[in-house]
Amino acid sequence: MSTATTTVPVRREPELLGQTVVVIGGSAGIGLETARRARAEGARLILTGRDRERLQRSADELEALSVATFDANDPAAMERFFGALPATIDHVMVTAGQPHYARLLDMDFEQARRALDTHLLLMLEVARNAAGKVRPGGTLVFMGGTGGRRPSIGLGIVPTVTAALPALTASLALELAPVRVNLIAAGFVDTLLSASLLGDELDNRRNQLRATLPIRRVVTPADVAALAVHIMINTALTGATYDVDGGQQFVAA
Repeated sequence: MSTATTTVPVRREPELLGQTVVVIGGSAGIGLETARRARAEGARLILTGRDRERLQRSADELEALSVATFDANDPAAMERFFGALPATIDHVMVTAGQPHYARLLDMDFEQARRALDTHLLLMLEVARNAAGKVRPGGTLVFMGGTGGRRPSIGLGIVPTVTAALPALTASLALELAPVRVNLIAAGFVDTLLSASLLGDELDNRRNQLRATLPIRRVVTPADVAALAVHIMINTALTGATYDVDGGQQFVAA
């Protein structure tokens, strides 16, 4: 006589069920993919971006609670946005901003200031406005990079920002506690932003990375999104910088 074994699938509860996630820069690329991942874990979404039509398409796809169209580098607009949010939110993911490359001595004051505004001052502005909105144990997740850890001519202010962001993250984690603050340091990620920066060299860069990266593939927005959502879920993580670059910093540029 034989006994049949029946496997009963284990149902897992979504780990962000009922939580509200704000994604600043949530209409495309890493921000949109993070929103998708958070939605799959049961989160309610509030999305922001500069392109109204693209933002609305993303919101419709993900059934977002609301959207807001503004430039994240406008402090007044940022303050208005956070002031209009519900009394309590759970997580904020910030992907807005892009690197500015140039020789340092060719940058004028305004170019240098904008490069700092787009990352360091944006991070500070989000933290200042989110301080009274994010619940204890919730998190702010910011984006940085790994490329600037290897300075070279033409990177401009990027290495300075790359070095400063982890220190700012740690300081904010102490000041905002028990709200958590973390930084994701990405290498090349295959996004529309990367395509716009590289132009005709995009395919060459992809092929070079596939051949040289230890993971033998290009990092995608989904890779970064998986890390971002994990940081939201794991309440022991704060004040830290997490690399997601496929080992890019360990191979020749």
